[in-house]
Amino acid sequence: MNNVLKIKFGKRKRLTNLLGLTLDGPRLEGVVLHRNNGSITVQQTCSATLSLDPLTAAPELVAREIRNHLEAAGIRERHCILGLPLKWVLTAGTELPPLPDADAASLLQIEAERGFHSDITTLQLADSRCALAGDKKHVTFAAVSKGQINPLIAVLTAAKLKPVSFSLGLTALQAPSAKDGVLALVIGETGVGLQITCNGGVAALRGLEGTMESEGSRRVLQAGVIAREARITLGQLPPDLRAGVRHIRIFGPRDLARQLADEMELAFEPMGLDVEVVSAWRPNEFGVEVPPDAPVSGAFGLAARRLADVAPVFEFLPPRPTMLEQFVARYSTGKIRTAGMAAAAVVAIVLGMFLVQQIELMHLRSEWKSMSAKVADLSALQDKVQRYRPWYDDTYRDLSILRQLTLAFPSTGVVTAKTIEIHNGNQVTCTGIATDSGEWLQTLDRLRSTAGISDVTVEQERGKAPMEFTIDFQWAPNGAPVDNGGQNGN
Repeated sequence: MNNVLKIKFGKRKRLTNLLGLTLDGPRLEGVVLHRNNGSITVQQTCSATLSLDPLTAAPELVAREIRNHLEAAGIRERHCILGLPLKWVLTAGTELPPLPDADAASLLQIEAERGFHSDITTLQLADSRCALAGDKKHVTFAAVSKGQINPLIAVLTAAKLKPVSFSLGLTALQAPSAKDGVLALVIGETGVGLQITCNGGVAALRGLEGTMESEGSRRVLQAGVIAREARITLGQLPPDLRAGVRHIRIFGPRDLARQLADEMELAFEPMGLDVEVVSAWRPNEFGVEVPPDAPVSGAFGLAARRLADVAPVFEFLPPRPTMLEQFVARYSTGKIRTAGMAAAAVVAIVLGMFLVQQIELMHLRSEWKSMSAKVADLSALQDKVQRYRPWYDDTYRDLSILRQLTLAFPSTGVVTAKTIEIHNGNQVTCTGIATDSGEWLQTLDRLRSTAGISDVTVEQERGKAPMEFTIDFQWAPNGAPVDNGGQNGN
């Protein structure tokens, strides 16, 4: 069997282990998941409160604190996906008419510049689209400042982590679906996240800060405020999307989630929306099997969807610059620029030489085209010759071996062969009986002096008259068989 080495470039290695992290205020939640074929298992979990702010403290100190918490939980996985705090996210929306892709991209660029007060070059921008009637789309923009993204990348890198994605835990808990719309609420540390998904995209995304108050060690939820803000957000949607929302799903601590669910049932009962407190993942939520006791958290949802090859709804991790882009950014000023221009001139000369070479190759290809048919016929004939050559061996090897054995044995019958075995065409084993020891010795001498026979070895001699024998020899003819004395063999 031929061993073939295959190398594929440009294909990202599929992850089988991933650390999911969510950052909500000072609260850091983590879970390590492992994918094996069609199932996902939980390896380790961690939950900690950070004493340092990742945006303002020294990256090395924050990284050390995060690393200590992970090592305390026994977590060694380096690849991670991070859910950003919802309060970092700026949102805007617009309607996209049916347009070609290039025109649609230009229009969305303009709408994004109008929708955000900040310069969009300072933002990491993503969008999600919901289908509307008439091939229109409702587009929701989500943006995070690069002034928040870059320090976070520095912190994770210093903590020896490799981020593969920055997204939102809320969109991982409740992913968009082409079926009935869902108003999802996630109870966090200091507020509540609100998301409306319908027609395959995110129609609304809000962080309701100030809806959670602390009374000593007890957290109090402003359920009435949340219900009012949810009604306002739902009412601001286009009629096509508002009419498609049929469910309200609430994620978070069970006591607070139940309290919020009671308030939402009262507020939305006239609209016919059903309210659900989510305590477990839906069957086939990720397209792979998950443990029945899997934690319903943004960290788990982010990691599980990534391991299931589901792209995040919003991606805020900047694309990694190519080696060429890094080189240009580093060496684009001063004398190096002049040297670069000289190098570009050299490259132009080399390209010109390659152009001449290509012209010559075109001429050679033209000549080859005129003779390729004849070459193909000759190649086919040669293949047939090589294929059938073993079936036409004209040396008659086995018959030649038998002839030389026959000539070496005396014609009187005092030395006779019982069995002759030929292995691999050149290794011969002969057994027989000799009634005369003198004739037996002469037979050996004739074999040893026969052309084409070498390494004659007596493997066994048993008895005297008669004597049973076994001999081995190699057949390696160097020319025509030699007639040993003109004796007639038996």
